[in-house]
Amino acid sequence: MKTKNNPFYDPSLKKRHASAKRFKLFALSSLITAIAFLVFFMVDMIGKGIPALQQTYVQVEVTYNEKSMNSSRKAIDKDLRKIVSRAWLRAIPKKMKENPQLMNTKKLVWALADDQVDQYIKGNHYKLKNKDRNLVDELEKQNRVELQFNSIFFSNGDSKIPEFAGIKSALIGSILTLLVTMAVSFPIGVMTAIYLEEFADDNRFTQMIEVNINNLAAIPSILFGLLGLAIFINIFGMPRSSPLVGGLTLALMTLPIIIVTARAALRSVPDTIRQAGYGLGLTKIQVVRDHVLPLAFPGIMTGSIIGLAQAMGETAPLIIVGMIAFIPDSPSTITEAATVMPAQIFTWAGMPERAYIEKTAMGILVLLSVLISLNTVAVYLRKKFETKW
Repeated sequence: MKTKNNPFYDPSLKKRHASAKRFKLFALSSLITAIAFLVFFMVDMIGKGIPALQQTYVQVEVTYNEKSMNSSRKAIDKDLRKIVSRAWLRAIPKKMKENPQLMNTKKLVWALADDQVDQYIKGNHYKLKNKDRNLVDELEKQNRVELQFNSIFFSNGDSKIPEFAGIKSALIGSILTLLVTMAVSFPIGVMTAIYLEEFADDNRFTQMIEVNINNLAAIPSILFGLLGLAIFINIFGMPRSSPLVGGLTLALMTLPIIIVTARAALRSVPDTIRQAGYGLGLTKIQVVRDHVLPLAFPGIMTGSIIGLAQAMGETAPLIIVGMIAFIPDSPSTITEAATVMPAQIFTWAGMPERAYIEKTAMGILVLLSVLISLNTVAVYLRKKFETKW
């Protein structure tokens, strides 16, 4: 029995059990709160972003002649000009040049609708004038208004015309930037980790390097943007707003993460592997190259992919080096002006038109999909190639 006369009686046991229950309750509450916020965020983003996958089109009669070649506004009826996209109208002369057989003909075509018409059809009834609203309602009764899949969002770059804006240029810019980032940071980071973990002596110099690497992994990312601006643009004169400068800037930011994770992966390889190699007469370089590095490579790849995912979501350092510029065309090389998805989302979020709200949400969902995919690949590689010792 637990009595005060019992030598094994602990009067604080009941209090410690109660404290453990409270701690468990707090931990569970924190987890539930975090999940609730995540669910709310995802539901909100999906609810706002899904409409961006559809775009309103209006069926209009287009007259292809010399007048419409000189002034695209004359290609359709005057009342319809206000409800179709200006970008679609401007493309009529180009289409006529590409298809000369259209000259002196009339055709019923599906025209891209203005962003205000698009929002009206999607249930947002503001800003559309009564005259235009009545016209849209009449066309809708005639089955001349419909929502179609918004391929423009994935095939176009940025645009000042909301219904014509897409994420293609930002997506390609992100890919080129990350290719530069990994091409620079991965080999340098892995080789640095190998040197520090396998070859360097434990002295004040290497200790100072380790302290600086750990500090660099914790400083604000915007400081790397200032460093990239000072070194790559002001000193070396590299093209501003290019994936080359953005990739090198992100490489500086990603290097500490790759070095730290690569060292941890190398450290996880048992010393018996090294000793067995030495026992067979192998040199230290051969042991590291042929045995230690292959065994640590899955962990190195995992850390590198996670570092890449973090770099992909960065905005602050890329704003500093100019990668928030208006880029309607997709870059084809790493020296051309480009933007990235986080910067594009940031730009859209500041636009006043409601159409940009759904594009912002959809851009966030695309970015999240890419980041989740990268993290999934990292987890898969770790599980697939992980060695149990």
